[in-house]
Amino acid sequence: MNVQLVESLANAIKALSPEERDLLNQKLTHQSNWQNLRARILAHAQAIQQRLRCQSFEPDISDIIHQMREERDQQLVADLFPSEEQS
Repeated sequence: MNVQLVESLANAIKALSPEERDLLNQKLTHQSNWQNLRARILAHAQAIQQRLRCQSFEPDISDIIHQMREERDQQLVADLFPSEEQS
């Protein structure tokens, strides 16, 4: 354990003004709130997985890429060969 570091931190905290101490408390509380939020997110994800009967929610990347390429091809063809209705 780094006793010297702890003592330095304690002295620094004692030297803070009331406003600075409030800000420090907000920063420390924010971290704790983030940890609570993370735990809630993980719990919700687990509940969703159970509702889906443990089916995987991860989409197949190759299917997504294939679909995006087809959509882009359709856009390019539409730009190269505009229909008579657009003229």
